[in-house]
Amino acid sequence: MPLLYDLGLGLYHLGIRLAAPFVPKARARVRGAHDAWQRLEARSEALHGCIWMHCASVGEFEQGRPVLEELRKRHPDRPVLLTFYSPSGYAMRKDTPLATHVDYLPNDGAANARRFMHLVRPVLVLWVRYEFWHHWLRSIHQHATPLFLISGIFRRAQPFFRWYGSAHRAMLRCFTHVFVQDEPSRALLASIGVQAVTVSGDTRFDRVDAIARDSERLPIGLAFHRAMDAPVLIGGSTWPADERLIAEALKPIAAPVRLMVVPHEPTPNALEEASRLLPRPIERWSRLVSMLANDAPVPDPRVPEQDPFFARTLLVDRMGLLARLYQHADVAYVGGGFGDGIHSLLEAAAWGKPVIFGPRHQKFTEARGLIEAGGGFEVRDADELRAVITRLITDRSARDAASVAALGYVREHVGATARIIAAVDAALR
Repeated sequence: MPLLYDLGLGLYHLGIRLAAPFVPKARARVRGAHDAWQRLEARSEALHGCIWMHCASVGEFEQGRPVLEELRKRHPDRPVLLTFYSPSGYAMRKDTPLATHVDYLPNDGAANARRFMHLVRPVLVLWVRYEFWHHWLRSIHQHATPLFLISGIFRRAQPFFRWYGSAHRAMLRCFTHVFVQDEPSRALLASIGVQAVTVSGDTRFDRVDAIARDSERLPIGLAFHRAMDAPVLIGGSTWPADERLIAEALKPIAAPVRLMVVPHEPTPNALEEASRLLPRPIERWSRLVSMLANDAPVPDPRVPEQDPFFARTLLVDRMGLLARLYQHADVAYVGGGFGDGIHSLLEAAAWGKPVIFGPRHQKFTEARGLIEAGGGFEVRDADELRAVITRLITDRSARDAASVAALGYVREHVGATARIIAAVDAALR
């Protein structure tokens, strides 16, 4: 297995290096993984005996964050290392105060894993949801370091459960304990002999519930929501396919609907494309921030067309706001369902917002749960999106019922962090 694995791994890393001159994410990954060694060498002594949490990207970090926060409370003097595979995860959370050091996970390989474990010497390792790297997991296991998988989710189609999946099954046996989101995942693992498993639930529920309970209002979002007597639809983590769908769906709707749109990757090109597609007039978040910061003259409230808060669309060109911005909308559309898969539905549901999303959600149990609860709505084209939006904005009782259902679904599933901490914290004693 290692020979075939290493051959495939080498081809994979070669592909990333070949793409680096042309693809910014690939370039950032290559440079970040290479430069990580120098940074880790410099912080090695400070990291000895650390808690190490690894996440694929920022979504997984938010999933593991409640556990890490609780461990920090219990062990404030224990150093923490946080690693990411993706450049976006590293870029967005490299300055988090929860970690002593944040870095890229170097490329998988036997020599890299041995070198890393020698430099860092963790006493506890947490891997969140996804990513199974043979040499990393084997090295952690060989060092007898407690290794936990948090909020795992498993499906029968994965290699672990196929006839050719012996190598993947071996990786699972490296974990001290596996915490899974649901009973089907536990049953699948039991079918291949993995017994050190607990159905803990999904820590994302704890995270989004905490954000909704503790967050303050965003003044710009609040002002935009209140500027006109019209419902606000927020498009969260949208891609061009989502923005085209929203624009097409809204064209024939007679009732006024205003938009807040938060692109998943607010690059200059993505923002220009969104500006071309979405209903006008369009105002950008950064311009409103600049106006307020510079004490720009307040527009005459008797002339709404002069007031930027009366724009039809507010395009949010800043990152890190979405989880709190949902509170300032009436209905949410979450992007990704016409691409690789939907983004976080729970961030919107935690605020009691009806959530609309595209058809590619089979991997996400929360999509099915929200639909069954009555707080989530799948749409496959612009006509279906138009019908759902129209119903939710014109029928207040239907919107209220969906809101209650979405919030209730989140509140019913909190508590995973406490179940995980009981076992994880014992490994540090």
